[in-house]
Amino acid sequence: MPINSFDHYPMSWKPMKDSLSRPLYLSIADLLESDIANGSLSPGTKLPPQRELADFLDINFTTITRAYKICEKKGLIYAVTGRGTFVSPNATRSTTISKEAKFHDIDLAFGASFEQTNGMIIETIQKVSSKSYLDKLLTYNDPTGMPHHKAAAIDWMKPIKIQATTDQLAIVSGAQNALTIALSSLFEPGNRIATDFFTYANFIQLAKMFHIQLIPIQDDELGMSAIDLDKKCSKTNIHGIFLMPSCCNPTTHMIADKRKIELAKIIKKHRLILIEDDIHASFTAEVNPDYKQPMFNLIPDQTVYIYSASKTICSGLRVAYMIFGETFIEKITQGLYNINTKTSSLDVEIISELIFSGKAQGVYKQKKSLLETANKIYNEYFPYTKDGRNPISYFRWLPINSQKNGLQVENDLKKQQVHVFHSDRFISGGQSSDDQYLRISLSATKSFEELKVGLERLKEFFEG
Repeated sequence: MPINSFDHYPMSWKPMKDSLSRPLYLSIADLLESDIANGSLSPGTKLPPQRELADFLDINFTTITRAYKICEKKGLIYAVTGRGTFVSPNATRSTTISKEAKFHDIDLAFGASFEQTNGMIIETIQKVSSKSYLDKLLTYNDPTGMPHHKAAAIDWMKPIKIQATTDQLAIVSGAQNALTIALSSLFEPGNRIATDFFTYANFIQLAKMFHIQLIPIQDDELGMSAIDLDKKCSKTNIHGIFLMPSCCNPTTHMIADKRKIELAKIIKKHRLILIEDDIHASFTAEVNPDYKQPMFNLIPDQTVYIYSASKTICSGLRVAYMIFGETFIEKITQGLYNINTKTSSLDVEIISELIFSGKAQGVYKQKKSLLETANKIYNEYFPYTKDGRNPISYFRWLPINSQKNGLQVENDLKKQQVHVFHSDRFISGGQSSDDQYLRISLSATKSFEELKVGLERLKEFFEG
C-alpha cells in the first residue's frame, strides 16, 4: 500500500478521504461547499493547488479541476492566474440588499426612494378606487398590461427616447421581478453573463439562484470596457450581459454614449442577450448632456430593457416596464405568466392615472429636488469628483481605507448606529478587490438632518 506523504503536510484544506463517494468530483465539491458554509474555510482562504490536493487524495488531477469549477460557478471560490484559488468574500453570506437597519440606526444602506413623496399620490388612489370599471382591475385579464396602461408607459418613457411599441411591452411587478423574468425566460443553468466587476447585489443573488455564472469585465470612466468584453467573449462562451447604463448600482457610473455604441457592436458580434436595467434613465437624461438614447435603440433584437417607476413615482406600488425585441416576445410573455400570472392592474391603474393626469410629473420633480439636496449635502462631507459618475444618484460610492473585510466594517459602523453596505456585497465574479468602498444611500433617512448626522459619523469613523 503506497504511503501518502501529504498526510502530515500543512494544507489549508484537507477533506476527509473516508467521506468521499462517487462521483468523486461532486463529492469533493459538496465537501468544499459544506466547509465554507460551516466556517471551517473563511473568506479569503487560499485553497490547496489542484495537483497538490489530487496527490493528497490519491485521485486524478482533472477530478479536482471539475470540483473546483462547480464551486466557482456557485460563486464560492475564485481563481487568480499565477496566485491560486481562494474562498470568495461573500461565500458564507447572502449579498441581498434589504431593509436591515434597526429603528434607532441611521440608515445609509437601503435604496429607498424618498418615501415622504408618497403622500402626493393618496388622492389618486382614492380616485381610482371609485372608478366604474374597478372590478375589471381585479381579474387575470391582460397579463402583460391593459392597453391604456401600456399607452401610459410609452408616454412616461418619452424623455428617455426609447423606440418601442406597445407590442414589445410588458408591465411587471418592479425591476427585481423583471430581472427574475428575464433570467428564467432567456437563460439556462450553466450560462454565463458578463457584468461590471461591482454590480447590483440582488442580481448577483438571482444569478446564484438560477445557477448562472457572472463574468466580471473591466471598466474605466466611460463605463464597461468594450475591449475587455470582446476579449472575454472570445475566450469564454458568454451568453448575456447585464448593464445599468444610466447609473450603475453601486458605483453610480454612467456609460457614455460613445461607449454604448462600442459595447453594442461587441454585443451584436457575439450575439449576447443584453439586460439593460435603466431605472435612473429619466434623471440621467436631464443632467447628462452626453445622454442620447438607451442601448435598446442600438440593438433592439438582442435587448431586454427594464424601466421601473419605483425611483420616479412610487416604490411600494411595484410597477416596472419591460421592453424587448420581437424575438423575445413569446418567451418573455410565457415567463411572465409562469412567475406572476400577471401584475396587479389596480397598482398599474394608479400609476397610469398619475401619468395621464400630470401628477406623476409633480412627484418626479419633487423627488429630483430631494435628490439634488441630498447629493449637495453629501458633497459637503465627501466632495464630488466628476469621473463619469451620476451627480444626482440615490446613492454614492465612497472609497475607504481599511485593513478589515466588508463584514467587519459594516459591523463596526453598526456599533456607531450607522447602517451601510460594503463593496464586498457587490463583487460579481467572486474574487476580492484591493479597493474598498461603501455604498451610501442618500434617501433612506427620516430627514436631511439625520443624513447629516450619519455622514458626520462616517467621516469621524474613517478620519479618527
